[in-house]
Amino acid sequence: MKHNKPQPTGRPRSIDREKLLGIAEKIVAQHGVAGLTMDALAKAANITKGGVQYCFGNKEGLIKAMIMRWSDHFDAEVARAAGGKSEALAHVRAHIKVTKESDVQDESRFAAMLAGLIPNSDQLVETRAWYAKQLQGLDFSTEQGRNARLAFIANEGAFLLRSFNFFDLSPREWQAIFQDIERLVEPGDE
Repeated sequence: MKHNKPQPTGRPRSIDREKLLGIAEKIVAQHGVAGLTMDALAKAANITKGGVQYCFGNKEGLIKAMIMRWSDHFDAEVARAAGGKSEALAHVRAHIKVTKESDVQDESRFAAMLAGLIPNSDQLVETRAWYAKQLQGLDFSTEQGRNARLAFIANEGAFLLRSFNFFDLSPREWQAIFQDIERLVEPGDE
């Protein structure tokens, strides 16, 4: 006579979304956005494709989650660098400081994700809204506001050029560029 043992009835295995996003970033760093598929992520995470789809829906949802994770982290760093100051000029200064001190590998991963979203108008709209928010509150009718806008655009240009490896800058050259950018928004200009 065969006895059937009762199967354990625990909680089903949960999927760590943050861990999946970290694995997805590694895939992008190694293979570019084209290498990031739901199947590749499932295989790398040792879960089913359905598990990945449950977390993100599709590749666009996955890329959106990666960008949101990166921008949330970046926004938190900017808030720390602003030291509790909420005015627009303090925000731009902090944004520049965080970019100046950023890691090249982090930038390259984010740039690869940005390249992947260009064809997707929904994600492009969200990215444009994020950028508009960064300049919110600046008065472009003043020299100070225009200088802050120029510094922000120079900051983002330097970030993208370095991220895509279009500029091979030494750490010293990177710092010198940001010294010039920061002069546009020095505190004495208020």
